Amino acid sequence: MGCEGKKYMSQEIYPRHFSNLLEKALQSYRVINIIGPRQVGKTTMVRDLFKKGVYINLDDDEILTAIEADPRGELESLKETAGYEPVIIDEVQRSKKIALPIKRIVDSSNRKGQFILTGSSNLFATKGVQDSLLGRVVPMQLWPFTVAETKRSPPSKIIDWVLQNKPSLNQIKLQEVLTRSEYIAYLLKGGFPEPRVLPLKEREKFYGSYVKTIVGRDLPEITTIRKADKIHQLINQIAIRTAQEINRNELANSIGLKWETLDSYLDLLTRLNLVIKLGAWTSSEAKREKKQPKYHFIDTGMVCALRRFDETSFRLGSPSSRSIGGLLESFVFNELLRILPFQSRQFGMYHWRNSQKREIDIILERGGYIVGIEVKASRTVALDDFKHLKWFAMTGPGKSRLFKGIVFYLGDKKLSFGDNCYALPVSSLWAEINS
Repeated sequence: MGCEGKKYMSQEIYPRHFSNLLEKALQSYRVINIIGPRQVGKTTMVRDLFKKGVYINLDDDEILTAIEADPRGELESLKETAGYEPVIIDEVQRSKKIALPIKRIVDSSNRKGQFILTGSSNLFATKGVQDSLLGRVVPMQLWPFTVAETKRSPPSKIIDWVLQNKPSLNQIKLQEVLTRSEYIAYLLKGGFPEPRVLPLKEREKFYGSYVKTIVGRDLPEITTIRKADKIHQLINQIAIRTAQEINRNELANSIGLKWETLDSYLDLLTRLNLVIKLGAWTSSEAKREKKQPKYHFIDTGMVCALRRFDETSFRLGSPSSRSIGGLLESFVFNELLRILPFQSRQFGMYHWRNSQKREIDIILERGGYIVGIEVKASRTVALDDFKHLKWFAMTGPGKSRLFKGIVFYLGDKKLSFGDNCYALPVSSLWAEINS
């Protein structure tokens, strides 16, 4: 079964929170560049949900051939047909000649919302094209579903909630109280639209084919790779290490690569939106990227499929039971990443660890604000689970900042642990927040 595989049940079209962001961007920029991994729903977003403008898909070889033969002429014809609506070009990264003609066309008019482009990698990643389109194009990231989207609920405002002067736990209205096995079901399904509704065996086939397509088709469109087998090995190794700091020398040796080659391959996987690099936070911004980053897979369903996990894999005492910690951390990280654009403030995302091995899984920072987030794969929570958060806030580098702390865990109680620290069920990430 290929990535476009057989439908085992009808595919519902869910509203995407991204739609509101797209509408706003169209009022501010001439070109919108929607970037996201293959099969994440970009085509559904721009063709079936947006329902405006003139749509073409460069996965159609005839259309691609026409664009490559006369990009300026074809684009101007499409723009004339679209009138005041956008020209939508899907899988735009397949064209090697389209970027500069788009630049010349939009330079002739300052009208907003002229083009919507989608792709699995950033067409405008090269510096020359970036500079020439400065102020004209905005990149926007489309990710797999959040749990809230699958429930047709609005995006969570949990970070806005915790940054209130006096947040009340009663403001968080949980939609569901989940057991440990029900949380594991979310980890196994993930958020990619098609595979999340497939039976386990077919889901594993889907992701096996998915990785082959990424390596065999998408990578050659952005670079020349001579060691495709090493890319496959790296993807599997990052799946094993999701939510972990990467020791590049150890990882390079395990695959049989020079560390310089490993760095370039990791960069390719981030450009293709398979993994996300989470930099290390320090109190000095200039040193923030000098510590080892963490890498998160973009979807736990993909990780579980690649590692052949099922609902029995996380039973206490099983060899893979400890893997739930990293998977749950990546799950929470990805939910946060997708809801951050809907908070009233923008935040940078990091992780933190010091030389005394104190660590915080996720740091959200904006100016004098810091939210420290820990993830615990347990049904209970205790004061000791807050020791790093409280040290950071009261003695460590957060003492001069407005600091709030959250421990997300698999229990069902919302609890305050003093000093602006809270224990919340993971399901708070798709809860209704009352003002």
